[in-house]
Amino acid sequence: MSAVLDPCCGSRMMWFDRADPRVIFGDCRRETLTVTDNSKGNKSGTRTLHIEPDAIMDFRDLPFPDGTFRLVSFDPPHLVRAGPRSWLAAKYGKLGPDWRDDIRQGFAECWRVLAPHGTLVFKWNETQVPLRDVLPLAPEPPLFGHRSGRKGLTHWLVFLKAA
Repeated sequence: MSAVLDPCCGSRMMWFDRADPRVIFGDCRRETLTVTDNSKGNKSGTRTLHIEPDAIMDFRDLPFPDGTFRLVSFDPPHLVRAGPRSWLAAKYGKLGPDWRDDIRQGFAECWRVLAPHGTLVFKWNETQVPLRDVLPLAPEPPLFGHRSGRKGLTHWLVFLKAA
């Protein structure tokens, strides 16, 4: 069994090695999308995105036994408003109307499959939903974190599960 789980891998954008054998890459979708993208001088006006997880999974109901992984990387969808064929919606996914329940269940499932003394790394962009609205959904407060990105809206938080 792999030591690391990424249950919302999308196109594996944040990974240095997108085929790292230590990681199980999961997502609720497997698809190739060509979407509108007029950013950064993209002259074609479109971009193709490949979502190719190792396994199809729902981060709210993970198909693994308790305590399976030493590290879980949880980067769930963070948008509540995005067009159905937008680049951002394709890249990051879109939250539903019950997003608080979804994120709470996602945290609970990631925590469940995390081994004692395991680490959960949580990534959140607060462009549309502030981090202060998400943190109460976590199983406990983070150990530490860091803001990143051009506007400082992406947060990387680290949680440590007790024995």
